[in-house]
Amino acid sequence: MAKILLVEDNNAIIMGLEFLFKEEGYKFDVAKTEKEANKFISENKYDIVLLDVFLPDGNGFNICKRIKKEYNTPVIFLTAKDEEKDIVYGFDIGADDYVIKPFRNRELISRINNVLRRNNKGKQIKYKNITIDISSGRVYKDEEEVILTKLEYTILLCLFQNQNILVTREKLLNDIWDAAGNFVEDNTLTVYIKRIREKIKDNDGSIIKTVRGLGYRVGD
Repeated sequence: MAKILLVEDNNAIIMGLEFLFKEEGYKFDVAKTEKEANKFISENKYDIVLLDVFLPDGNGFNICKRIKKEYNTPVIFLTAKDEEKDIVYGFDIGADDYVIKPFRNRELISRINNVLRRNNKGKQIKYKNITIDISSGRVYKDEEEVILTKLEYTILLCLFQNQNILVTREKLLNDIWDAAGNFVEDNTLTVYIKRIREKIKDNDGSIIKTVRGLGYRVGD
């Protein structure tokens, strides 16, 4: 499930895209200023960022340059700034696509999915001797495949995509709920974590660390 950061200050566009993203099953955050965007980027990991150029306290070009320098997360500009020099500049600083407002919803979704596919092709996330191959949805311990259920995979992927960051139980429960399509109790999450640890042979909790009373963390 892709996680998007939408950087946009137009409330009408935000409302429309929130509805669209929920329909598509995307998880997303919204930032209305450059300051808010930088805070979200520092505290979270995103699969893609949608950037307006015009912002109340700055512009999306600055955000794009920071993203490409520090994180290399895919970026799509979503803006009314349609002069050729601006479009060329956007691509020159690393944008993966440039969409002019007003835009068609289905075309935007297609462009988002195309960028995600290009960036996830062959993409792997590793920690110690555990590897998640996102393109195939497979998990490996050393060279041996670990067979996980859909919900177990969702939990492990969420933790690996947020390495060195505390992932709260609430966030994990929300991810499971979205994946399962129904409510999952807090106690059930504990059971899933236990099963994942057993399958990846993490009996000492050195891979999935428990932060007592808060959640879990993969990494230091």
